[in-house]
Parts: sequence; C-alpha cells; structure tokens
Amino acid sequence: MDIAKPYLLFLGDVPDQLAAKTAMGVVDWRPEWCVGQMRLPGCKADTGLPDLSIAEAVAKGARTMVVGVANAGGVLPEHWVKEIVAALAAGLDVATGLHKRLGSIPEIAEAAARHGRTLHDVRFTELSFATGKGTKRQGMRLLTVGTDCSVGKKYTALAIDREMHRRGLSSDFRATGQTGVLISGRGVALDAVVADFISGAAEWISPENAPDHWDIVEGQGSLFHPSFAGVTLGLLHGSQPDCFVVCHEPTRATMRGVKHPLPSIRQVIERTIIEGSLTNPAIACIGIAINTEHLSGEVALAYLKETGEAHGLPCVDPIRTGVGPLVDALIHRYGR
Repeated sequence: MDIAKPYLLFLGDVPDQLAAKTAMGVVDWRPEWCVGQMRLPGCKADTGLPDLSIAEAVAKGARTMVVGVANAGGVLPEHWVKEIVAALAAGLDVATGLHKRLGSIPEIAEAAARHGRTLHDVRFTELSFATGKGTKRQGMRLLTVGTDCSVGKKYTALAIDREMHRRGLSSDFRATGQTGVLISGRGVALDAVVADFISGAAEWISPENAPDHWDIVEGQGSLFHPSFAGVTLGLLHGSQPDCFVVCHEPTRATMRGVKHPLPSIRQVIERTIIEGSLTNPAIACIGIAINTEHLSGEVALAYLKETGEAHGLPCVDPIRTGVGPLVDALIHRYGR
C-alpha cells in the first residue's frame, strides 16, 4: 500500500491517550514521516507533535491525513466526516485503519472523486487467503502475546526486530494490525479477515523462509479477552511460532473495554503453550515484556526484576530497558 508521505495525524476528540495508539505508533517508529497532529476540542491525547490546521499542514508539505485512532468496533464518528472532507478539498489523501471504509461514506467518496484524491483503508486488503493448513514450514518465528489488548505487543515485536538487525541477525517484522501496516508498509490487519481465513492469512504473513531467518510476528488481542480471543487464536495457529514473549501492563484491574479481570502472566504462558502446540508442539516462552509507563523508575525496575525471577525468564520494558535480554535468550535457546 503506497501511502504518500509525510503525514498529518488526525486524533479527533479521542477520550484518552490509548485511543490514539495508531498515531503514537507512527510517531514513535516513523517520526520522519510526520509533520504534525490535528486535534478537535476535547481531545485527551497528544503525540507531542505540533498542533496544525489542515492549511498549515499542507504548507509544511503534508500529503496524507492519517486518522491515527483505534477504537472498539473501528467506527468513524459522524462529526469527523467534515474534517476529512476538508482535508480532501485541501489536496490531502486520507488513510485510516478503522473498520468503516472511507469510500462507504457518501460525502467522503464524493469529495475524493471531485478532488482526485486517494482513500486508503489500511485495515482492508484485496488479497484472498486460503484456510490455514497447519503444515510445518521452514524458518523461525516469534510471536508476541498479551494479557490484554494494547499492552505493547507491537512495540515489543518492533523492538526485537530492530535489536536483531543491530546484531546482524536475519529477521522481519510481520505486521498484523493497522498500525503495524502503517509503520512497516506491508502486512495484513487480521481482525478484518473473514474468520475462516485468519490462520491462513497468518501463514501467508509469515511464509516459509531460510532456516536461520526469524519472522517477528506482531500479536493481536489476548486469548483471555472475550471480544478478541478468536483473532488471537487464529493468529497463534497460523503463525506457528517457535517461541513467544508475553506482554503485560501491570496497573490494569480489568481488560480493556470489558469487566473481566486480567489473567496472570503464568496463565497466559500455559494457555499459549496448550493452544499453540496444535501447529508447533515445540512452542516455548522465552521472556516477558512489561509496559511500565505508569510506574516510577525505581518501582518499574523492581517490578521487572521480581517478575522475571518469579517466572525464571528475562523480563524487560522495551522502551525503558530495551529488549537485549530477550534476544540473548532467543540466541541461547536456538543458536540463531
């Protein structure tokens, strides 16, 4: 998907920072692609980029407005439509990772046609996938899994891939969500794939490769989340990981969007091994990644140490401490 750069990141009036995780992901991993952010009154998120109007963004060279929002159901609020139409009229293309296709909204479709602009629905693909076969294929794969949604699976996968490249190892980040696709420029948003073909799409994302090549697969949802466990399980079966890293946010009492309590890290490890062994009986956990954003420095480091010791695994925060110990564990176990 060839999306013109640079971007103006549109945050709308989202209620919290986490709702703008798509924009935050692009800023954190591709800051050179961004000229600024556009927020509506009442917005509670901030990427740290300059606040710009559409005209100011165009003057700075922006070519695409990216709706940098992820919400339950992937909906596009009605009062955002006029802002998107204004961006199209100003000469910007528009990209979104929401479930609502931009072209299905008459005002947006008409404005895009009238001004000759391109609409990018990143969550959708024109590709067709086979059903998953579960046949063992050459190459190595690591999957990030989580105790909940939005706990750092994408960041952990990206950080591991970057660290492996730094060490001269062969790896690719494999995007499975809309933000990952925007960051990497390729991949498939699995939650928009028809259920019968999720595992097949995951097999396509992480194809057969050289024996020493690693696919670092971005995780989705949680096996314990009542809303999204179906996607998580299909991804687990299709990606056929040799190993996985558990991602966790320690300050939550319930999973995002529901009243169910978070599972323990131990429960996630055990369930992932049980379910993952269907397509890879050798699946193993090699480490833990904790999002310590809401913990102070000393408390965060103590938590990482205690959690790692309790599970007998390296435990890191990809942002605060880096993922070196996870890559060390991978090399120690697999030799490559």
